[in-house]
Amino acid sequence: MRRLLPTALVAVALALGACDSADVPQPPGAAKVDVDTPALRAIKEQAGIEPCRRTSAGPTDDGMPEVTLPCLGGGGDVDVAGLRGPMVVNLWASWCGPCRKELPIYQQFHDRYGDRVAVLGIDYNDVQPEAALELARDTGVTYPLLADPGSDLEGTSTFPTIRGVPWVVLIDADGVVVHRQAVEVTSLAQLVDLVDEHLGTDL
Repeated sequence: MRRLLPTALVAVALALGACDSADVPQPPGAAKVDVDTPALRAIKEQAGIEPCRRTSAGPTDDGMPEVTLPCLGGGGDVDVAGLRGPMVVNLWASWCGPCRKELPIYQQFHDRYGDRVAVLGIDYNDVQPEAALELARDTGVTYPLLADPGSDLEGTSTFPTIRGVPWVVLIDADGVVVHRQAVEVTSLAQLVDLVDEHLGTDL
């Protein structure tokens, strides 16, 4: 069952704890953020973060947008329209307080269920890739991480508006986004329940 959190509930969720990207200083429009430097590669290697996996499938109806994102800390670019699940995608940022709390939960999920449900992080609207990788390292994150410093996901049919992070996105085996929600995950049980409900698993 496909379900998009109603606009009113999104607003409430953001007001209660998610970080609003509008509060983050934005760089000039022409500025480019390099997410692949020797220093970033070193942090990524030290953290043991897994390489990003290129996609080969094409876009699908109600799937992720046709946006290509770089791998945070080096590696090949990924066309997110080709992502296939079952998969959990977490939108986060280094400037987001709730994200700092929930990243270890996504890692717990990856450690316990990653062989059945893949986990992918997207560092969203974040112009501080070094801070993002340091946060990933400090919270024990090892699953693959993409970067969207220019907010390329926003304004697509999948993400008409992203008013802040964190978000959780669930993708089924056909590439369909079956659930997307602006919410802070506060426990492993909460995340497992979301995955079981929307991806039809029994974790």
